[in-house]
Formats: sequence, C-alpha cells, structure tokens
Amino acid sequence: MGDTDPRITSVLIVGGGTAGWMAAAALSRAFGDLPEPGRPVIRLVESDAIGTVGVGEATIPPIRQFNRSIGLDEADFMASTGATPKLGIAFHDWMGSGSRYFHGFGDHGPDVQGQPYRQHLFRLKAEGRLSSLDPWSVPAVMAESGRFGPPVSDPRSILSAYSYAYHFDAGLFAKRLSALAQTAGVARVEGRISDVEAADGRVQAIRLEDGRRLEADLFIDCSGFRGLLIEGALQAGYEDWSRWLPCDRAIALPTSASRPPDLYTTARAASAGWCWRIPLQHRVGNGYVYSSAFINDDDALDELVNGLEAPAEAEPNRLRFVTGRRRAAWKGNVVALGLASGFLEPLESTSINLIQTGIGRLLELFPDREFDPALIAEYNRRTELEWIGVRDFIIAHYHLAGRTEGALWAHCRETAPPDSLAERLELFRARGEIDPSHYDSFREASWTSVLTGLDVWPRKVAPQVSALDLDVVERQALKISELIARATATLPDRLEFLRGVQMKTEAR
Repeated sequence: MGDTDPRITSVLIVGGGTAGWMAAAALSRAFGDLPEPGRPVIRLVESDAIGTVGVGEATIPPIRQFNRSIGLDEADFMASTGATPKLGIAFHDWMGSGSRYFHGFGDHGPDVQGQPYRQHLFRLKAEGRLSSLDPWSVPAVMAESGRFGPPVSDPRSILSAYSYAYHFDAGLFAKRLSALAQTAGVARVEGRISDVEAADGRVQAIRLEDGRRLEADLFIDCSGFRGLLIEGALQAGYEDWSRWLPCDRAIALPTSASRPPDLYTTARAASAGWCWRIPLQHRVGNGYVYSSAFINDDDALDELVNGLEAPAEAEPNRLRFVTGRRRAAWKGNVVALGLASGFLEPLESTSINLIQTGIGRLLELFPDREFDPALIAEYNRRTELEWIGVRDFIIAHYHLAGRTEGALWAHCRETAPPDSLAERLELFRARGEIDPSHYDSFREASWTSVLTGLDVWPRKVAPQVSALDLDVVERQALKISELIARATATLPDRLEFLRGVQMKTEAR
C-alpha cells in the first residue's frame, strides 16, 4: 500500500490481558476476510513479567454477542474459562441487615396493550397487594430455584423473556482469546516498553527495553491504570468521580467452591463498601470494594476474610484506584480500552462490557491515517454518554441504600447525585418511567429492578392501567407468576446444565 493510500496499514495494541486480547480477537476477525493489500497488520506487545489486574470475573449479557462475533462458541468458552451462567446480581444488606433484592437480566412480565407489565405491578404495589417484583422476573425465579436453560427462540414463550451472562476466570479468558487472535494472524511481541515517541498530538512509535522500535498507524492503549499512551504520552486528562463514588480500594481473594455454584453474583453491603462473591466451576472469586476514608486496609481484609465460606487459596490481591474516566478515550491516533480508559467499580459487572462497546465503536468509526476529528469527537461523545449512564446506575445503589451501619452509607445518601441521575430518579418516581439513552448499558428493566429493590416506587401509574379493575389486574398477575413458576420448574438443574456443556466439549 503506497504512501498516498490513506488506509490504516498497521495497528499496535499496547498491553495484553482481557482488554488487549479482546481487541486483538475482534479486530483480526473484522479484517480477516479483507484482501491482503487492505488488511492491516495487527500486533500486540505485552510482557510476561508484568501482571494484569484480572479481577473482572462477572459480566452482563452482551458478552454472549461478543463471543459469537469472534467465533467462540459457548461450550468452548465455558470449558476454557471455568464459566458458570449468570442470571443477575443478588444484593444483600443494602437496605439494612437481612435485606435482599435481585437485579435479573430480564423484564417483569409481558407487555399488555402496549404498556410494560411493570405498570400493572406498580399499581398492585401502590394498593398494598405485592411487595416485590421478583415473582414476575423469569431470571429471579430461575436463580432462586437453581434451574437454568438458555432462552427459547419462540417469542410467545415466557422462557424467551430473559437473558444471561457468565461468571468466568478473566485470566483464562485472555489466554483463550490470545490463542484465537494469534491463529487469526495477530503477532504477539514479548517485551517491556521503555519509551514512547510522540509528536504533534500523535504517537509515532514505542521502544522496548531491548532497543526494538515498533511503529504503527493506530495504537490501542490497553496498558492498565497508568494509561501509558493516552495519558503518559498524550495527556488526555482524567475526570474524577470519587465525589459520588468514594470507594478507592479493593481486595480480591479466591476460595475453593464449597457448594454448587449460584446462578448469580452476590454483592453484600459491608461497613465501608461491599463484598462480592462470584462462583466459577473450579473456584469462587471473593473481594471487598471499600473506601480508605472509612476503613483501614487491615480491618477491610479482616472483614472480608470473616465473611468467606471457605479458606482463602491465595494471598490477597490489593488494588488502588480513582473512580472516573479519561476525558478523551480517543486522542490523536490512540484509542484507550479497559483500565487505560477509566475505572468504575465492578458493582454491576460492567468492566468487560465497557471494553466490548469501546471495541464496537472503534470498528464502527474506524479511521484512516488522516484521523478525521469528526470521527474522534463522535467516538468520545458516545463513550462519555455510556460511561455517565453506568456511573449514574452505580451511584443510585449507594445514594438510595437504606443501610445505616457504617459512616460511608450516610455520606453517600447525603451527597447530592449528579443532575443526570436526579432527573432519572424524578421521572421514575413520577410514573415509573425510564428514558434510557441509546448508549446505556442498562435498560428499563434493570433500572426498575434496582430502584424498586431500593424501595423507590412511582407515585402514579399510566392512566391506561389505573382505569382497569384492580381485582382483574391482581388475578392476571397471579396467573403470570404461576406460569413463570411452572415454566421454570421444567428447566434442568444448574449442575445438569453444566454437565451437558462438559459433554459437548468432550464429544469434539
């Protein structure tokens, strides 16, 4: 390809781990069918001497779409990463000791006469005839019963109205992606970076400790918290959100699996943050996200260990972070993904999804060597909207929590939320409406599950629903909840499902 051809001829991904190898696998798949002159050379540089954070072991449903897009089928994925199905997140003690609510990946009943069924349930709640939406959430009922099966394709079936994600070992996922990407032609370069050459708002090359110089047209920064290219070389800037989300540290501890895996992540409120429990096939991931302003590191570790179901199998992995995002995720010829682009605590398992959507936006707006500013601006606009949406969703958990044990919780309640969140909350309180952005990671059903779980209910319901006979509404609701319970009872036990996946793998 000559110098007059503006097409990107080379891409260098800086850093491996989940972010780097997701990018490598996706780009190699996207460009793999192009003829040789138009196919960019893709390389990834990483060092075995540098560890990855690798605590992201839970996801949300779009991960299934990503796996399909790179040709990774479910049985292969689950076997190679120790994955288990995930139907949602169970939140314990957020409204006080002993409380529980569930964020399931699905809506609450079928639409009726153009109205979301949750409007009917809101009316029953207002009349004192129900206390929770869970009986009308297929994933919540499945998770409680320990039964699982993928959604059916027939939209008329109640078992089509949900989705699912996975718990998995992020380190094993990166290894599987690495094998796929390298088979597809991605070149892995082993080495540690000693210098970055940049001029006129772009990166020209990186230098390795052994003296090698690696040039590229487009650089993808997956270097982790330090943002070696996007911040170290191009100084994109960082927007700090710790005013609303004061947690700034985490401890991760794996344990053995002492019982069959739950079909959900557990997020248990603690004195100065929250503890996670993520069940894999071969182990359990545990951790504590906390604020160092409200607890010291030793006490945080003690609190985590005291809540474990089995002895720890490794030394604690400690992390420090500042919640926020790069002011520009794409600057010049550098696009930042993963921790290089920012950090939001894993309360709603969004880290891997934000990598995925960042890759998707890059492919949609893929540049040539002129790097049109309009494409860069649009990428950054969409990225900002998505990150703010996730930020507000996480803030809502803290701001609305009714927990009184621990000074952190009073601080979060008393801190005024961002205007964007305050507007959403007022709309929901008015009539149970959610106005999601096209770029939101979480839609109406997710917001409804979390807000009602935090005891936020609408003052009124849609007039089409309020005009209906209340007894008729209640009888219909009872029939739908019974239908969900009967349908769920026909599904296989979670262990039976996992055995079926294992048999598919062994049959190959």
